[in-house]
Amino acid sequence: MAKRKIIEIDESKCNGCGACVPNCPEGAFKVIDGKVRLISDLFCDGLGACVGHCPEGALSVVEREAVPYDEAKVMVNIVKAGKNTIIEHLNHLKSHGEKKFLRIALDYLKARNIKIDFEGEAEPAKTSACGCPGAVMRDMRGEAGEDACEGKAGEVHATGKSQLRQWPVQITLVPPSAPYFEGADLLIAADCVPFAYAKFHDDLLKGKVVLVGCPKLDDTEFYAEKFTEIFKENNIKSVTVARMEVPCCGGIVAAAKKALSESGKKIPFTEAVIGIKGNRT
Repeated sequence: MAKRKIIEIDESKCNGCGACVPNCPEGAFKVIDGKVRLISDLFCDGLGACVGHCPEGALSVVEREAVPYDEAKVMVNIVKAGKNTIIEHLNHLKSHGEKKFLRIALDYLKARNIKIDFEGEAEPAKTSACGCPGAVMRDMRGEAGEDACEGKAGEVHATGKSQLRQWPVQITLVPPSAPYFEGADLLIAADCVPFAYAKFHDDLLKGKVVLVGCPKLDDTEFYAEKFTEIFKENNIKSVTVARMEVPCCGGIVAAAKKALSESGKKIPFTEAVIGIKGNRT
């Protein structure tokens, strides 16, 4: 078996409430003996749609050896659940850029003459229980940034405008095929950088598409694979990597450089190092 991302359940935190069960349309969860169980690796896509629905924080995405996810077997459960679940599942795959699995799912429906107006209902509802609202792709280029909110009288707040022009920003959630990557200046930032560097929006983020992650806590090999896919699929104009000065933050730079090498493309590359006291070196 090969390693891949999959859901892990912390039984010490799980209280068996089952809130995650309906939020996994693939049917990977069941409550057994008072605890939620992952009944088969085949049904878990590892994309984490369920994670935010656990009130106890018992769910997380890990990488381990697992049987490959089987979209065709998942579709058996999906179809049984009805039209709305089918659409939510298709949207789930689309929002994560899972083109291969989406094609398998659509072919499954076509072969069984199950007609779904997927193109007409392709955008997940923001209030949907299982449509990954936090991962819904938004291209905000061309929209004006909003000024920071004013506080009580006498309070001093930053007056700059947000330069964020796309969503999501977390490396794991961003689909490589997102339209805002084409022709973009890309900023890859360690997630501590915006907290340490007061000029982050105006000096680093302005005019760029951003990806954010933590090279100490996350899998940098996954980062390298994701960056490689983004570089190969899109015409990226430039890459800036913003990292903290601490040694462990260097992993995000190494992942970006590895991806540039494996993509076979020559893209201008800049490294920005931020000190823990907020200075840019």
